[in-house]
Amino acid sequence: MAGQVERLGLAKIERHIFLCAQQSKPKCCSFEDSTESWVYLKKRIGELGLTQGKRVVYRSKVDCLRVCAHGPICVVWPDGIWYQRATPEVLERILQEHVLGGRPVSEYVIAAPAEDGDQAEP
Repeated sequence: MAGQVERLGLAKIERHIFLCAQQSKPKCCSFEDSTESWVYLKKRIGELGLTQGKRVVYRSKVDCLRVCAHGPICVVWPDGIWYQRATPEVLERILQEHVLGGRPVSEYVIAAPAEDGDQAEP
């Protein structure tokens, strides 16, 4: 187990992006649109060198994030920033501005933690 954990770099994960994609019953967007976003996210994380080293970003495809509108829906952890319309173009901005730059992409944020820990809507 320890070898697998080390090989995957689990202790080095800086952020984890969950994307509503390839749903069994698509509701927030079409299956095709979510697939395009998922393929793009996987490719770009690799191209940006975020799968190993000092800055590791994981990505997971989830069947549904329960928002069911204006998808694909995406959430970046541990920041707790939720995004709508996570198309390849928006995902590129999320990667560049939020993940690498530390600034959420405000025009696509649908929920974010408030300063006091309560959820706040942007």
